[in-house]
Amino acid sequence: MKVYLKIHRRSDIETIACCDEALLNQVFTEGNLRIEISSTFFGRDLLAIDTAIEILRGASYFNIVGENITNLAIAQKILPREGVRKINNIPMAMKMMF
Repeated sequence: MKVYLKIHRRSDIETIACCDEALLNQVFTEGNLRIEISSTFFGRDLLAIDTAIEILRGASYFNIVGENITNLAIAQKILPREGVRKINNIPMAMKMMF
C-alpha cells in the first residue's frame, strides 16, 4: 500500500501532507465543506505507507487524507479516532503542536 507525501518547510516549521495514493488530484465536497487533494500540496513522493507513518510519528504538524493513512495513524497511536473528520466519507485529520 502506498501514499503520497510532501514535506512543506516554512521558517523552522515542517508540515507533512500525506494522502492515500488513489485520492491524489481529486476534490470532495459535502455541504459547505470542500477538500482538494492537489498534487501541488500532497503529491511529491510516492512511499510505502509504513515509511510515511514513521515520518508522521515525528511530525509536529501534519495533514492526512484517506482511509488507509488515517486508520494506520490511529492504530499506531499517532492520532486519536476522535481527531478524524469525514468529508463525503473521505477521512481527514490535522495535527498542530503549539
